[in-house]
Amino acid sequence: DVQLVESGGGSVQPGGSLRLSCRASAYIFSNNYAGWFRQAPGKEREGVAAIHNGSGGTYYADSVKGRFTISRDIEQNTVYLHMSDLRPEDSAIYYCAAEKDGDWDLPLSSSRYRHWGQGTQVTVS
Repeated sequence: DVQLVESGGGSVQPGGSLRLSCRASAYIFSNNYAGWFRQAPGKEREGVAAIHNGSGGTYYADSVKGRFTISRDIEQNTVYLHMSDLRPEDSAIYYCAAEKDGDWDLPLSSSRYRHWGQGTQVTVS
């Protein structure tokens, strides 16, 4: 089974930066989407950023536009989320996901993503 492993989470002060990494155990970042999602306590999981690994097209939630950047290294089977100007409201568990099998027009929707990582905690305080 394909596994996604996130890393790079941690604690940072407001205004700081972090880079999250998501490495896949096998080549899955083909002509499909990969995304980053987050879930804070008591809140629903929300899409943060997504990338189409074929076209390189990127998609962002309004709350992170201009502050977060998603990128991928296909040869390394890795997707990154560079986060800057972090705010306390960015605190959450961040999950990466890959390969949608439907809802192609909703890259920031968590539905239909086949593979998920275990999550990494980001705390901004």
